[in-house]
Amino acid sequence: MSPWYSKSLGDAIAASIDLTEIEQAFAPLFASAGGPPAMAIFIRQEPGAMHCEVTAYFSPAAAKIAAAFAAQPCNPPEIDGLTLLAGSPACWKTLFKE
Repeated sequence: MSPWYSKSLGDAIAASIDLTEIEQAFAPLFASAGGPPAMAIFIRQEPGAMHCEVTAYFSPAAAKIAAAFAAQPCNPPEIDGLTLLAGSPACWKTLFKE
């Protein structure tokens, strides 16, 4: 099983710049790969010391994008609280089988 990747992006205001860059880098690779449902990036806002911290989670099929943003290997994220940042809506069923 290939690893997932995660990257902490800081608070929501600071993260917005990184999220835009991640989406822009993802789009051409996703399109050239034919839009596979296993290729996706999610975000979760988690409580931090003063503000919510945003973490990006890259599916195993998005490893190239994860590497470009220095994301680190991690376990698959819990589905609760995740928001799809980039990828096909079909990714939920593909990546989070019950």
